[in-house]
Amino acid sequence: MSFVHLHVHTGYSLLDGMCRIDDLIDKAIAEKMPSVAITDHGALYGAFKFFVKAQEKGIKPIIGVETYKSKNSRLDKKAGVDRDQYHLVLLAKNLTGYQNLLKIVTNAFLEGFYYKPRIDFEVLEKYHEGIIALSACLNGEIPSLILENQTKQAEIILQKYLDIFKDDFYLEIQRHHGVEDLDRVNRELVRLSRKFGVPLVATNDVHYLEKEDAYAQEVLLCIQTQRTMIEKNRPMSMINVPDYYFKSTAEMKGSFIDLPEAIENTVRIAEKCNVEIPNGKWILPKFPTPNSEPVDQYLNKLVEERKKRVASYSQDLINKRVEYELNIINTKGYSTYFLIVQDFVNWAKSQGIAVGPGRGSVAGSLVAYILGITDINPIDQNLPFERFLNPDRPTPPDIDIDFADTRRDEVLKYVTNKYGEDKVAQIITFGKMEARLSVRDVTRALGMSYSTGDRLAKMIPFGKQGFNMTIAQALEESAQLKFAYQTEPETKKVLDVARRLEGLPRHSSVHAAGVVISDKNLSEYVPLQRDSKEGKIITQYDMYCLDLNAVSNQKAIGLLKVDFLGLRNLTIIEEALKYVAKNSGVKIDIHHVPIDDKKTYELISRGDTVGIFQLESGGMKHLAKELKPNKLSDISAMVALYRPGPMDLIPAFLEGKMNAKKIKYPHPDLKSVLEETYGVLVYQEQVMEIAHKLAGFSMSEADNLRMAMGKKKKELMKKDKEKFFKGCLKKGYKTAMIEKVWNFMEKFAAYGFNKPHSASYGLIAYWT
Repeated sequence: MSFVHLHVHTGYSLLDGMCRIDDLIDKAIAEKMPSVAITDHGALYGAFKFFVKAQEKGIKPIIGVETYKSKNSRLDKKAGVDRDQYHLVLLAKNLTGYQNLLKIVTNAFLEGFYYKPRIDFEVLEKYHEGIIALSACLNGEIPSLILENQTKQAEIILQKYLDIFKDDFYLEIQRHHGVEDLDRVNRELVRLSRKFGVPLVATNDVHYLEKEDAYAQEVLLCIQTQRTMIEKNRPMSMINVPDYYFKSTAEMKGSFIDLPEAIENTVRIAEKCNVEIPNGKWILPKFPTPNSEPVDQYLNKLVEERKKRVASYSQDLINKRVEYELNIINTKGYSTYFLIVQDFVNWAKSQGIAVGPGRGSVAGSLVAYILGITDINPIDQNLPFERFLNPDRPTPPDIDIDFADTRRDEVLKYVTNKYGEDKVAQIITFGKMEARLSVRDVTRALGMSYSTGDRLAKMIPFGKQGFNMTIAQALEESAQLKFAYQTEPETKKVLDVARRLEGLPRHSSVHAAGVVISDKNLSEYVPLQRDSKEGKIITQYDMYCLDLNAVSNQKAIGLLKVDFLGLRNLTIIEEALKYVAKNSGVKIDIHHVPIDDKKTYELISRGDTVGIFQLESGGMKHLAKELKPNKLSDISAMVALYRPGPMDLIPAFLEGKMNAKKIKYPHPDLKSVLEETYGVLVYQEQVMEIAHKLAGFSMSEADNLRMAMGKKKKELMKKDKEKFFKGCLKKGYKTAMIEKVWNFMEKFAAYGFNKPHSASYGLIAYWT
C-alpha cells in the first residue's frame, strides 16, 4: 500500500514554505509515491510550474490550494470582526475542477480580500464542480469548532460541506506529537467520520522536505512576521513540533497504524485527480475588423493602403518582400497579432505619445514598418525578416514597444478599454531571496544587529554577466567570507541557514512591462489578483508560465504577451518637441528628421553626450571621441559593441574606421557583409548573411545556425557545420578558406548583437 502527500506547501506559500518544486518532485519520486500535491496558502503561484515539472519527471501532479474561508461572508470586512478566517484544502479532479480553482482563487483576491484572500460558502457552491475538499489542519473550520467545544455546530458545518461536495469531501486528520489539543480534535474527527460516513484522509501539512529544515522554516516565519528567534510566543511558530516535513510512506503508515483507511484514501484521492492543463498553443484575442472581414484579408488590405510609406523604393523589391512576409504571417496565423499591435501603436502616435522606432528583432519586418509599428526601414538597414519571424521556428514572434514613460499607462488604458477589463492584465514577478538579501534577512531574524548582516552581506561578491551569486560560490570566491565562516560560529550559523532559504520566492510584484491580452475572461486561463501597491489586476503566473517565447520547451499557457515599456528618453523627446512647438510655432515630426545632420554627428564626436540615450556613460563618451561617428550605422555599432565581451572588438573596429586599408576580410566575397562594420562581426545577422551568401543557406536555415552558435548548442552546430562545408564546397570555395570562415563566425557569434535592436536604439540616440 502506497501513500500520497495531499497537503504540501512550496516556496510559493511566500515565507511559509521551503519546498522547492524540483526538489519536492524528486523527493516524491525517491519515496516511490505515485503522485504529489501542491497546496500553497491562498494562491496558485507555483501550480503551473509544478504541473510541467511533475509531468516532465513522470509523476502525476495534483493541483490544489489551501484557501482561506471567511467566518461570515467574504464581502464582510469589519475591523476587528472579520479578520480571522478558516483554512480549507481544495484539490482539482479534472480540467473543470482546475478552472474552478482559478475562479475561486481569483474571486478570493478580487472580491474577498481582507488581510487574506477569502472565500465563503457562496463561492464554493458556485464553483465546486470537479473539486475535492479536505477539512484542513487545526485552522480548518470543523477542527476550530471542535477546539471551541462547539460539536453541534461542527456537525451542522460538516453537513453544509457534504451538501456542496457530496462524496468529494474528506475529514483531514494529522498527527503531530506535541501539538496541544490535536489528539482531542482527532478523536472527534474520527467520531464524525463514523457518524456521517465521511472518509478520513491522512496528511502531514508539509512545509519543508527534511527534518533538518525545521529550524530554517522557523527563521523563514520570523522573516515573514518580522519577529526574531529570541522572542517568545511568536505567531505561527512551528519549532516546538519539528515534524512538518515530507515523511516517507512508512512513517505515515506508522503514524496512522490504527487508521489504515486514512492512508488508503490518499491514494484513492490521487487516483481521482487527473488534471491536464492546456498549454503550448497561442491564445489570441479577437481583433474587431470592419464588417467582420477575415483578419488575413484585412491585414493585407491595410498593408496595401499604407504602402505610400515606401513609395520612393523599387516597387518590385517592396512587393516581393511584402508578399513573402505576409505569406508567412498569414500562414502561421499571426495576422491578428500584427493588427492588435499596429492598432495600439498608431493610436499612441495619434495622441502625441512618443513611441520608440522599434525594439528587438521586429525592426526586421517591412510589414511592421509599413503598418507603423516600427520606424526602421529594414531595406535601408539590410535587416532580415527571418531573424524576427523564422517560419521554421515553432514559437510566435515577439513584439515589444517603447513608449514615453509618463504616458505608458494611457496606452494600457486604451488596450484595456478595447478588449475588456476582464481580458487584460499585467504580469506578476517574484522577488527571490538572493544571497545578500538572504543573509540580511536571516541575521535580522536571528536577532543579530544590522551591522552584522551588513558586514556579511558585503563580503558576498556580486554575480557576473546576468548570473546571480550564490552563497556556496561566494564561499569559494571570497577568502574574507570563507575565513569568517570558518572562525566565527555566528557567521557559520547565519550562512548555513541562509543557504537553506536562498533562492526561495520572497514577495510578488508587477513585471515592469509585461501585459497579457486574452480572447475571454482571463480567469479561464490563469488565477488573478490585485497588485498590493496600485490595485492593478495582475496574473498569479509569471511570464515563464504564460509566454511561449519565454520558455524553450513550448510549455506555457500561451497567452498573447506584449511588453509595454516606459522609456524616459522618449518622454524627453516628446517634451522637447512640445517646447519647440510652443516657443517657435514649428511642429517637428521626429520620424521625419534627416538622419544625416552634420552638426548632430559633430556633437556626438566631441563626446557631448550627457542626456543622450545609450551614449552618456564615461566609456561611451570616450568611444564617441575616438570613433567620431558620421553615419547612423556607426552609432548603432557603438550600442552593439559597448558591452562586456564585444568591447574586445572595439580596437579592430576603430582601426578599420580610421584606415580602410587595415580592414581584413576572411574572403573577398564577404566584403558586402562586413564592410559596414569595418571587417568586424558585430551583429548576429551577419552570421546569417555569411551562411546565406557562401553556403547557400536559406535565411530560415541561417537563423537556426545563428541561434545554435549564439547559444553554443554543440549538437546543432555539428550538423550545421557539415551543411555549411557542403554548401561552400558546392559553390567552389576551398576547404581551408571554409574552415577559416567557420572559425571566424564561431569565435564572434556569441558576442554578436541583435542588429534591428541596435539600429532602433541607435536611432533614439540620434533623435535625443
